[in-house]
Amino acid sequence: MNYLSTRGHADRKRFCEILLEGLAPDGGLYLPETYPQVDTATLAAWRTLPYNELAFEILSLYIDDIPAADLKAICAKTYTAEVFGTDEIVPLRELEDGVYLEALSNGPTLAFKDMAMQLLGNLFEYELARRGAELNILGATSGDTGSAAEYAMRGKKGVRVFMTSPDGRMSPFQQAQMFSLQDANIHNIAITGVFDDCQDIVKAVSNDLGFKRKYRIGTVNSINWARLLAQVVYYFAGYFQATASNDKPVSFTVPSGNFGNVCAGHVARMMGLPIQTLVVATNENDVLDEFFRTGVYRVRAAVDTHETSSPSMDISKASNFERFVFDLVGRDSARLRQLFVDDLGLTGSFDLSADPAFKQAAERFGFRSGRSTHADRLAMIRDTEKRFATLIDPHTADGLKAAREQLTPGVPMVVLETALPIKFAATVVEALGEEPARPKKFEGIEALPKRVVQLPADAEAVKAYIAQHCD
Repeated sequence: MNYLSTRGHADRKRFCEILLEGLAPDGGLYLPETYPQVDTATLAAWRTLPYNELAFEILSLYIDDIPAADLKAICAKTYTAEVFGTDEIVPLRELEDGVYLEALSNGPTLAFKDMAMQLLGNLFEYELARRGAELNILGATSGDTGSAAEYAMRGKKGVRVFMTSPDGRMSPFQQAQMFSLQDANIHNIAITGVFDDCQDIVKAVSNDLGFKRKYRIGTVNSINWARLLAQVVYYFAGYFQATASNDKPVSFTVPSGNFGNVCAGHVARMMGLPIQTLVVATNENDVLDEFFRTGVYRVRAAVDTHETSSPSMDISKASNFERFVFDLVGRDSARLRQLFVDDLGLTGSFDLSADPAFKQAAERFGFRSGRSTHADRLAMIRDTEKRFATLIDPHTADGLKAAREQLTPGVPMVVLETALPIKFAATVVEALGEEPARPKKFEGIEALPKRVVQLPADAEAVKAYIAQHCD
């Protein structure tokens, strides 16, 4: 399996090369040259597999430069009941007729990011040991990626983590999860700005090829194809739990900020999984909803990025969106560069409303979208607790609200859970008047000593900090 850059770079690379690399040399994102196709016989064979074996079967379609026995062992080590709380790993619960919640938040940091990050940590450790190399991971987080990455990488041989986050913009629980870690290989950097500033820094450093090579910079954000690939697995697992046979379509609703989670659903659909609709659920930072409604992709400046009660989605530049648009425009890298380098770089937007390709987003690729407000989130949290005795976090509430607007009779709708409610306790308290349940291992976490440095929204300052701790 070879991988190409969305922006047309001539190189073709294998999986383990892009695992450690992140962005392509031309600033593009990696995708497989073709999506492996899965037929009904294969779906039938996979339907009863345990999650770790399903992960191996799917990953092995994309990874042919790790011996099968080793990849199987990595999957078995990653997806265990001890780590994720249940044998199903991602159990499905029916809330009401045809509406399901897929539990993705039973991992070490109580958020869906653990599903991919735990695998990524084991893949990094394996490949670095095989090469006798080290890797300095630079990441950006709006809340959950950071803690999931740090918990997955702490203590891993040959790995350092430099995680940027928007200063003061995460929930107290999210901050405490990250900043309380005292491991020597974990570095937290609070950036004066918003998440998009952090993401811009990661891209700027990754595009400085001299610095990137000298300090062996890699990424764990969903711009890393391995992260996104791991997420493809739970779409298959959710589908199998929601259906009794492979002739029934299913729809998914995905709370979305950086487009990585729902892009994994797009990949699963392109492989042949019978997904009818992929609903992109946004909050007040509705850049993606605006695109799927109008064809206009218009990023927002930091000052126009709302601080909301579903903060992990307070994102106005969706990095993974480039992967989908590449498929949308027929994998035309010149057209892709015009949109993301020329139009977006110069004007902050691009407009596909008059392009025949835009209609294909819904008609061929199955995308729909929805938007929530703070009031919507509170109402959905109250309604779900009252009617179904189920407590949900604000991001999952955004998902449920959008899902109910896009239901099709007879087609199950699976909403992907984002995190456990304790990570966003203040909003739950506002909705219900009581604190959500807290796992014992996180009792008193906000009071622990914190290890974090504050830096301006400047790539050069971050590079200097990395150099200082690596030289």
